Amino acid sequence: MKIRTYLIFALLAGVLLLVGCSDTEGSTDSEENNTENTEQASETESNDSNSEQETEAKTISHLKGETEIPENVEKVVALRPSYFDHLLTIGVKPAGVTAQAQYGGDYIPYLSDQLEGAEIVGSASEVNLEKILEINPDIILVDDYTASEVYEDLEKIAPTIVLGASSDEERNDPDFWQQDLMKIAKIFDKEDVAEEKIAELEEKVASANETISNMENNKLAFLRIREKVIQIYPETTHPMVSLLYNDLGFEPSALTDPEERGDLSMEVIPEMGADHIFLQVDSSGGPENYSSIQDSNLWKDLEAVENENVLKTDFWIYKAWGAIGRTQMVEEAMEYVKQ
Repeated sequence: MKIRTYLIFALLAGVLLLVGCSDTEGSTDSEENNTENTEQASETESNDSNSEQETEAKTISHLKGETEIPENVEKVVALRPSYFDHLLTIGVKPAGVTAQAQYGGDYIPYLSDQLEGAEIVGSASEVNLEKILEINPDIILVDDYTASEVYEDLEKIAPTIVLGASSDEERNDPDFWQQDLMKIAKIFDKEDVAEEKIAELEEKVASANETISNMENNKLAFLRIREKVIQIYPETTHPMVSLLYNDLGFEPSALTDPEERGDLSMEVIPEMGADHIFLQVDSSGGPENYSSIQDSNLWKDLEAVENENVLKTDFWIYKAWGAIGRTQMVEEAMEYVKQ
């Protein structure tokens, strides 16, 4: 009897020992599995976080606030000529651009070769939203004037960046165009390219200034011949005249106002006292008016006209807002001076 009881207790102890070992192994396996699952989950979260960082959108501040844009922008629609200039300056060709009415609804001439193939999406005063929608751009660049009419419509098509001056002080800053150029360059991570192009331009300007500022007779009047009026541009408040008078070193004529553009009658034309006349002839009505002006003895008797010191410019008023256009202006002015 005692032997039987002893055997029963020994058997129970063995069973309990086996159960205990099984529970311990199961617990260990479970802990290992849990640890492995936790590490995998952590690694997955890390990979997801890295993936989000790689595709994170940029945020661009502009006149309408802040707008997120894709990391890699490929198709751009630009609705102002200076923005075409800025894009091409950094080696980016716009997919869509506005046409210029004074050029027969075509590309702006000084950039036409580089814009070949870009879709024309209306004009600044009449944007063709359907054309822009067909392009399916990554972003749209627009000035505050055009944005005042169609910003909400543009935003429905693609992220829209509104560029331009936010104050009169900025608006009258002749170098403000550089801020727009740098903001566009930031979109494409090409600030270094933009800075290089600005430096190249400044070098050309400095070289030209050495020649022009030391000319014996360098008084200049810049005229705009419109359909029914002759306008004379001021010494400041426009990037074109700032380049001519401040950067290149021409002296303003007697009738050139420091800040205000004014209308001239033929009777006061002889009072200009200009050694050189640069002028723009507007396409609408300008050629007829200019022809009539040239027939006048008051014009013919001007010293600048008699000396053939008159340069008919290729819409410098537009060119002055970008590095490509300003470079062409400097080269054209130097070609004129060296004749």
